[in-house]
Amino acid sequence: MTDDVRRVDVTGEAAELLRRLTEAHGPLMFHQSGGCCDGSAPMCYPDGEFLTGDADVHLGDLDIGLERPVPVWMSLAQFGYWSHTHLTIDVVAGRGAGFSLEAPHGVRFLIRSRLFTDAEAEALSP
Repeated sequence: MTDDVRRVDVTGEAAELLRRLTEAHGPLMFHQSGGCCDGSAPMCYPDGEFLTGDADVHLGDLDIGLERPVPVWMSLAQFGYWSHTHLTIDVVAGRGAGFSLEAPHGVRFLIRSRLFTDAEAEALSP
């Protein structure tokens, strides 16, 4: 059953930072960067600041303990490479990406990934 299998999760430390960022900026969203200037990092924006469309895949929503979950998106082209992996958004000390909301806080979001098990992959199949 797909309700038991998620494509994306969040660590407790990252969820805490997201709650603080929500307090400062309102509802948030992530878009998994495909590289270039900021590398391949999950980029956090005020919800709606990064426009998504038919060329993006909604990976899921992060429950961070607030009324509204945080949606996570990725480009359709990049999803072709990552579709077999479970992603966990974490936060570590270090210089954040210039476009992501955590940048001024001396931390950065990053993705930890693992391959889906055969059972998880089957549950996610259409």
